[in-house]
Amino acid sequence: MPSGNATNIQKLSKSQAKAELRKLIKQIAEHDERYYQRDAPIVSDSDYDVLRGRLEAIEKRFPDLVTPDSPSQKVGAPALEKFGKVRHRFPMLSLNNAFSNEEVEDFVGRVRRFLKLPADATLEITAEPKIDGLSISLRYENGELVEAATRGDGYEGENVIANVKTIGDVPKRLTGRNLPKAIDIRGEIYMRPEDFLKLNAAQERTGSKIFANPRSAAAGSVRQLDASITAARPLRFFAYTWGEANPLPGKTQWEVCQAFKRWGLPVNELMIVGTSPEQLLKHYRKLEQERAKLGYDIDGVVYKVNRIDYQERLGFISRAPRWGLAHKFTAEKAMTILEGIEIQVGRTGAMTPVARLKPVTVGGVVVANATLHNEDEVARKDIRIGDTVILQRAGDVIPQILGFVPEKRPAGTKPYKFPERCPACGSHAVREINPNTNKLDAVRRCTGGLICPAQRVERLRHFVSRLAFDIEGMGEKIIQEFFDEGWLESPPDIFTLESQDRKAAHRLAEREGWGEVSARNLFAAINARRTVPLDRFIFALGIRHVGETTARTLARAYGTVETFVQHMNAAARSRDNDEFRRLTDIDGIGEVVGNSVAEFFAEKHNTKVVKELLDHVRVTPLERINSTSPVAGKTVVFTGALERMTREEAKSMAERLGAKVSGSVSKNTDIVVAGPGAGSKLKEAQKHGVEVIDEDEWFRRIQQS
Repeated sequence: MPSGNATNIQKLSKSQAKAELRKLIKQIAEHDERYYQRDAPIVSDSDYDVLRGRLEAIEKRFPDLVTPDSPSQKVGAPALEKFGKVRHRFPMLSLNNAFSNEEVEDFVGRVRRFLKLPADATLEITAEPKIDGLSISLRYENGELVEAATRGDGYEGENVIANVKTIGDVPKRLTGRNLPKAIDIRGEIYMRPEDFLKLNAAQERTGSKIFANPRSAAAGSVRQLDASITAARPLRFFAYTWGEANPLPGKTQWEVCQAFKRWGLPVNELMIVGTSPEQLLKHYRKLEQERAKLGYDIDGVVYKVNRIDYQERLGFISRAPRWGLAHKFTAEKAMTILEGIEIQVGRTGAMTPVARLKPVTVGGVVVANATLHNEDEVARKDIRIGDTVILQRAGDVIPQILGFVPEKRPAGTKPYKFPERCPACGSHAVREINPNTNKLDAVRRCTGGLICPAQRVERLRHFVSRLAFDIEGMGEKIIQEFFDEGWLESPPDIFTLESQDRKAAHRLAEREGWGEVSARNLFAAINARRTVPLDRFIFALGIRHVGETTARTLARAYGTVETFVQHMNAAARSRDNDEFRRLTDIDGIGEVVGNSVAEFFAEKHNTKVVKELLDHVRVTPLERINSTSPVAGKTVVFTGALERMTREEAKSMAERLGAKVSGSVSKNTDIVVAGPGAGSKLKEAQKHGVEVIDEDEWFRRIQQS
C-alpha cells in the first residue's frame, strides 16, 4: 500500500474505522455483483483492488473489527440462475493481495514461520503472471472434458460447458500418458487486447453492447445462452491450478503445471521458481516492464509455495490460502473536474458525500463518480466544486481522490458545507458522540429513522436483493413506486401486493408502463419466493454485521427457522444466559455479531416483522455440509500444547473434514482434543461430559498419520 494511505489509516479512530468498513463492505458487494454476475463493472480490476486494499489495511490495524460478512472473508458472487449450477468439489477461492515489496517479504516470512523452517532450509515459491480474465474450472474424467463452471461465489458456479467447448485453447480430450481418473483443472479465459478492439469495433457497427475492457468481453462471451456467439469470439485459455484430482500428477506446483502442458493444456511459459523474495521481486519487475508486450492483460504476479505438501499444511484463512499471494502492479493516476457533490442516504441513515466527476478514462474504465467518505474527509482535503482533482487507482476508495490542483482552482470557489438536514426527508442530521471514545462519529446520520423514505426503500431493496429473497423484477424504481402508493412499507407487505392490487381502484396492469404480462410476471416472481432457504431469510432481515457468510453460519448452527427464532428471542433477553453464550460460541460469530443479532431480536418491531413474514413464507433448512468424515458436523475444541501439528494446522484440518472449531468448551461441544498442559478447557469438558481425546486418537479417528 502507498505510504500516504498507511498514514491516513493510522490517523483513524476505532469508531471511524468501524464506520468506514461498513461503507466499504456495501460498495464492494455492489461491485462484486456487477463483476461476477453481470460482467459489467463500472470500475477496473485495479480500481476494485483499491477498495479491497483500503478495507484490508483498516482490518489489519483493527483486527477485532473484522466481521464474517467482510469481503476479506469471502469471494465472488452467487451463480446466475439462467445457467445450470455446478457445486465445486473444492472451493474456488481467491488470493490475498500485496501492493509493496515489504508485503511480499512478509508473506515469505510468514510461510517460513508457519512451517517452522530452519533458517538454512530452502523454500521454493513459483511466480507467474496474474491473467486478467474469467476464472474457470474444467473437469476431465478419463481424459474427457465433461464439465465447465465459472467461479460463482467460490462454492457454486454456472454451468458453461457448451460455451467452453467452442474455445480452441481448451482441449476436449487430454492427451499423453498417466491421465488421472478425474481432475478439475482451473485457469483463466481471456481475450487479447487486439482481439478486444476488433470485437468492440464490430459491436459498435451493429449497435451492440460495447465492453469496458478485455476481461469483461471474455466474461460476457462465455456467459452467452447461444453457444454460437461464444464460438465467434476470439477467446483463449491458460491453465494454472487444480481442484479435485485423482491422482495429482506431481508433488509441486511446477510439476503439476508441466503435466498440464504434456496433456495439451496451455500453461504460461513465464512461470519461474524462486527461492528468495529478491528473486520473486526481480521477476515481478521484469513482468511489470514487459506487460504491454505480452499480448494479454495481466494486473500483477501470483506467488505460490511450490511444494504441495507444504500447501496442505499451510491451509487457508477464510477466503484465501496461506500459501499464495497476488502482487498487484502500481496504480495509475488521472485528472478531471469535480462537477458536484451529492449526498447519498444509506439504509442505516448514514449520509455519504459522493463526488460527481467529469467522466475520465483510467486504465480503460470510464470513471464518473467516487465516494468522499465523510464530511471530515472533504474538509481535510479542502475539495471544492469546480476543482481539478487527481484520481489514483490504488489506496483509499474507488477511485481515490488524492487532492486538487491549486493552480487550476477557479476564482471565487467556497469550501463545501455539509448539509445538516437529510436530503431525502428533511429531518435533522447529526453526528453522535461515540460512548466508547467520547468523540464525534465520522458519519453524519439522518434522524428520520423509519419515516425517512431513503432508509425504508433501501431496507426493502436489501430484502429483495440477489443474496436475500432475490425477487426478480423488483428493482428500486418499482419499490419506490409501491412505497409512494402506500402499498409497501415493510417486507411482509411485498407478499400482500397481489391482494392489494385486486382491491385497488386503478389496478397495476392498467397503469402506464405496466400491462397484464408485466404485472402477472411480478406477482409470479413474488410467489416463487414464498419458499426460501434459512440463510437467505436471515440475510434479508438486514441485521447489522450479518452478511451472506454470517447468515449461512447461523443457518447451519440452528437448522430451522423455528429453532433460530426461538433461540434468538431467548438470547435477546440477557447477555448472561446460556442462549447468548451458545450464540457467541459459534465459530465465526463472536461478541460483535452476537450483540448485533440479540439487539435486533430485542426490538419488538423487528420480531413483529419476522412473525408477519413467517405468515407469508416457508423457510427451509440449509443444505448440510456433504462430508463422510467421522468428525463432520461435530464441534471440536483443541487445547493444550499440540505436538504433531500447530493450532492453525489443527483448525484447518478439522474444517476441511466438515467439523466446526470452537475456541471454548460448552455443553454443545462434541470433542475436545487435549495436548500436554491442557487446563481450564479440560475441566470444562469434564464438567459437561464432553468426550476428550489426545492427538494420536484424533489422527486415528480421521485415518491420518
